Amino acid sequence: MTSANKASFRVAVIGAGASGIATAVYLQRAGVAFTIFERAGDVGGTWRDNTYPGLSCDVPSHLYRYSFAPNAEWSHEYSPAAEIHAYFRGVAERLGIIDKVRLSSEVTRAEFVGDGMWRITTTQGDEGLFNAVIAATGVLHKLVLPDIEGRDSFAGTFFHSSRWNHEVSLANKRVGIVGTGSTATQILPAIVDEVASVSLFQRTPQWIVNVPNNPFPEEKKRAFRDEPQKMAELYDHLNNLFNQRFAASLVGENDAGLAEMARACRQNLEDNVHDLDLRRRLTPSYQAGCKRLIVSDKFYPAIQRPNAHLVDAKITQIEPAGIRTADGLLHELDVIVYATGFDPFAFFRPAVIVGRDGVSLNERWKESCQAYRSVAVPGFPNLFFIGGPNSPIGNFSFLRTAEVQIGYVTRLVKMLADGVHREIEPTQEATDSFNAEVEQAIKHTVWVTGGCTSWYFDKQGKVVSWPWSYGRFEADLKQPRMEEFKAA
Repeated sequence: MTSANKASFRVAVIGAGASGIATAVYLQRAGVAFTIFERAGDVGGTWRDNTYPGLSCDVPSHLYRYSFAPNAEWSHEYSPAAEIHAYFRGVAERLGIIDKVRLSSEVTRAEFVGDGMWRITTTQGDEGLFNAVIAATGVLHKLVLPDIEGRDSFAGTFFHSSRWNHEVSLANKRVGIVGTGSTATQILPAIVDEVASVSLFQRTPQWIVNVPNNPFPEEKKRAFRDEPQKMAELYDHLNNLFNQRFAASLVGENDAGLAEMARACRQNLEDNVHDLDLRRRLTPSYQAGCKRLIVSDKFYPAIQRPNAHLVDAKITQIEPAGIRTADGLLHELDVIVYATGFDPFAFFRPAVIVGRDGVSLNERWKESCQAYRSVAVPGFPNLFFIGGPNSPIGNFSFLRTAEVQIGYVTRLVKMLADGVHREIEPTQEATDSFNAEVEQAIKHTVWVTGGCTSWYFDKQGKVVSWPWSYGRFEADLKQPRMEEFKAA
């Protein structure tokens, strides 16, 4: 590549959430020009969109941060959402990323036009040609509403938890929460003192580990400011605890850790839910770790408040006055909150991505979302994913996962920018081999053996997560194996 061509080399980054901002930082440090296209009017991704009461991260603050941007000012051991959003925006501003973000510019189409080039179209129009595309759209952006008869007939107010309506006062209202995952278990304790009543509609109970969210005392924050190395040491310790040891327990490499997790969850339930019938109804039938573990010291006390009610009869329909369940009862409500999560397999959608020979990624992934080592797909040269299929998901720091993938992708992009190659894509053979290995290894994980279904499963019943240790994930994505790529 000539110096003139190298000067015109540029990358399109889709998404200005946590992974998009980090991608931009890595590209900037590598001397690669880029533009970030963001659908919304601000950066921050899921932490911009979700503002429901009680929202905080379930990964420790000093692990849920960028490796290159320690933060001594976290207020709590598990950060509130507003602080996390401010952190991401602050990093983008401080490192000069914000000026390279095109806000309110949702990518609607990315098309490979040959000779290593992609044409990007957004809601603002044709954005021109780019030498590479990095999809950093995250996995929690396409909300899911339950398919319940009469859902739109409700006469009161209803909304999804990720689109919280702050104009609606909950004071002295009868509130129903549909769902029992991490979101619902945070909302209920946050509103129980304000509402007249809150009914939690449970399909499946959850295992909950009792972890208090203590504030950081000022002296601790001062110590972090004065000795930043302490933050680095804590980051490494938490990474080993969550991303290494905990991850190993889920994939069959730390049975003692899995047993200890189960013991802690059961002990929490027995110690903190005193009514035996309620305890029975809150006891899962599957193994701890099979679903994403919930971290809370507030939910069990809150669900036992006089104005809190657990409803485990199946919802049959929604009526103007409320929710009717299979036992014939009508639960009269003023507000319904759908804490029913997201489609983790939306990835880049609703955008259309068209690769070599006019084949769309929607066609390619019609049966199952499969990628090469979570970051690339055959037939789509110079297209890379952060948080793609088989990325480690669960109770880990997604930021750490994203940085591992970003480091790997940046090495490939740098080869393109330096003119070593014009096009890079994984071979079909290497991709098939990787996915065959995944399919065998996933059988031994708690997600498959634990007796539950979860959002880790795709429509074909396959678990789309990383089935090995986190150490292997970091090792596999440390350096590209160029023999497993087609490079023009």
